[in-house]
Amino acid sequence: MLDLKYVCENIDYVTEKLSHRSGKSPIGEVAPLAEKRVKLIKKVETLKATKNAVSKEIAEIKKNKGNADSKIAEMKELGEEIKQYDDELNAVLEKLNELMLAIPNIPDESVPYGSDSDDNVEVRRFGEPTKFNFEPKAHWDLGLDLNLFDWERAGKITGARFTVYKNWGAKLERAIMNFMLDTHAQSNYTEVFPPFMVNRDSMIGTGQLPKFEEDMYAVKGTDFYLVPTAEVPVTNLHRGEILDEKQLPIKYCAYTACFRGEAGSAGRDTRGLIRQHQFNKVELVKFAHPDNSFEELEELTNCAEKILQLLNLPYRVVTLCTGDLGFGSAKTYDIEVWMPSYNRYVEISSCSNYVDFQARRANIKFRDADKKTRFVHTLNGSGLAIGRTTAAVIENFQNEDGSVTVPEVLRKYIGTDIIK
Repeated sequence: MLDLKYVCENIDYVTEKLSHRSGKSPIGEVAPLAEKRVKLIKKVETLKATKNAVSKEIAEIKKNKGNADSKIAEMKELGEEIKQYDDELNAVLEKLNELMLAIPNIPDESVPYGSDSDDNVEVRRFGEPTKFNFEPKAHWDLGLDLNLFDWERAGKITGARFTVYKNWGAKLERAIMNFMLDTHAQSNYTEVFPPFMVNRDSMIGTGQLPKFEEDMYAVKGTDFYLVPTAEVPVTNLHRGEILDEKQLPIKYCAYTACFRGEAGSAGRDTRGLIRQHQFNKVELVKFAHPDNSFEELEELTNCAEKILQLLNLPYRVVTLCTGDLGFGSAKTYDIEVWMPSYNRYVEISSCSNYVDFQARRANIKFRDADKKTRFVHTLNGSGLAIGRTTAAVIENFQNEDGSVTVPEVLRKYIGTDIIK
């Protein structure tokens, strides 16, 4: 959530910056309502001051045995008038809050302008796209050949875009998860294992609600939602808290299953493990000092990249342009792994700095050396999407005989050097 005062004082700048984002924003409705709010507050305060002054007069009149009936009647009318203005003010405040929750974050000055993913800017690459001296297969076909996945039975027990992992497929997924968590722990990320369900306040705090409600899985008869990412429960660990400046940065990593409706998605991505309604992910979350949060974004991104480097998987890093930037992010790097079946790089992680956007919604602050409280900056990124990593390993390390070589760093976790 943006700061209402800042928005109103810089309405032209904010409007111009948000115009480069995709989708519509109700920013144009804010300034008139905010002006009305100020006028109503002044009006109510003036009326209440009058009421307080006359109430003292009435008390003095009664003390002197005088007749205060006319003033009492006058105050009764004034009280009703104050109530009407209070009701009007509360309605304006409620509408303003609704609008502010629907307004996206302001892109950082370093974010390139653009309309969609075609305008994202490549920053760096690691390795070269994998080449084969035979016709490679997609991971969904290899998965069937090697008995790693059972798409048909997953469809039977749940529906489309769910997976049953089997045998070496299940072991590979688990091996990758443990490898990721162990690697991030070495970079001083504290591992947490949060609930897979969160309440509505948590979803509002990180920006999933109210805007993306149609993509979320609500638990019937409760205030709970299945988590779309571990970002939600982990960021909300400190919701409503005031942290000590000396604690920053606070770094967490967490595994959760993730649940997303993926409304509107279709096409090739719906095959295999790339776009599932339920998938596994290791998430990195940071609470950083505002003075160095963009340096912390670089470190977080490097930690996510390290996983792919150790696995020796080719990838590239791109800076998202304004038109492709997520709702709450001020700046995002996407890490894209090479997928032979697509013959292109495919997103495997998004690493974002939300600055104080989430902290303002979730009321997460820190106390600085001058004893003043300020909002922290929150950051998060996939470290990594486990299913997509599994798919990338299978495709990039496949052999002509249909087997898959296990990357060296995973062998102690899985107990074999080849899957066949």
